Amino acid sequence: MSKEIIKTDIAIIGAGPVGLFAVFEAGLLKMRCHLIDALPQVGGQLSEIYPRKPIYDIPGYPSIDAQDLVDELMKQIAPFHPSFTLGERVESLEKQEDGSYYVIGNEGTVIHAPVVVIAGGLGSFEPRRPDLPGILDYEGRGGIHYFVKNPENYRDKRIVIAGGGDSALDWTIYLSDIAERLTLVHRSDSFRGAPDSAEKVFKMAEQGKIDLILQSNLSSVHGENGQLKKVGVTDKSKIETLLDVDYLIPLFGLSPKLGPIGEWGLNIEKSAVAVDTFDYSTNVERIYAIGDINTYPGKLKLILCGFHEAALMCQSAFKYVYPEQKLSFKYTTVNGIHAF
Repeated sequence: MSKEIIKTDIAIIGAGPVGLFAVFEAGLLKMRCHLIDALPQVGGQLSEIYPRKPIYDIPGYPSIDAQDLVDELMKQIAPFHPSFTLGERVESLEKQEDGSYYVIGNEGTVIHAPVVVIAGGLGSFEPRRPDLPGILDYEGRGGIHYFVKNPENYRDKRIVIAGGGDSALDWTIYLSDIAERLTLVHRSDSFRGAPDSAEKVFKMAEQGKIDLILQSNLSSVHGENGQLKKVGVTDKSKIETLLDVDYLIPLFGLSPKLGPIGEWGLNIEKSAVAVDTFDYSTNVERIYAIGDINTYPGKLKLILCGFHEAALMCQSAFKYVYPEQKLSFKYTTVNGIHAF
């Protein structure tokens, strides 16, 4: 354990909307939360896959864009000062003699908590990797990144972004002001992302601010000593062009994987964690599962159902965090919101 241990009341694996709302429900009961997520930002699928897609079934909002919902949830939980580890995947879980757990990330982060809540949506998201020979040789420090964690790393660099969704468009627009030169490669001549973003990208290309290569696909990667140097792009005529590059950022979406969760002794049914609907506990004591990651008779994979699960989970988790105290349920209209 190379890093200082983070101590909290509830360790939440997954910082999507259900994980975020769990912070609010826990906060009402004076329980602190630390969230860990493999994605570089909070919001889960909402922020990474469809940030501008409207959602129509959130109570009180006839329509709200996915990213706006995430922003509102962050405002709601702000009084309870949650802490976050982002861009890091949970690798293992170690039970301690007192029944608590160490939640250990792949970069050495260790979270100690008496309660663990799995709120990982459909599981840990893994980027869809282009099927290119030798691509593994250049991932990470070699120059191929699937997430943009720190935009400043790309300042004055030659960047190739590949993809046609919101993430590809948004990062093209943002990084064009930082990069020495930026090239966007897309297999079609139209984009799946927001029309206004697509329009901005086309205008930037017309103005010479970026290079736009359409109806083309990534075809090869080349480098020296584990460092990426060139990216091959092949057009519909099967003609390959080699581009000089410092970084390649393929943004082809994410694939959900159950990941290490499947090795923790939990009851798994059809790639989901079976839970007791009394409190959304798993078969392993002190571990709960809420949101799309869980399954039970009548399960509906809706955000609002995940919110309900989070509320009942926190009522149950209280006994592990404060074993000497009796839980007294109070309405927020009576008790208010008391920050830590």
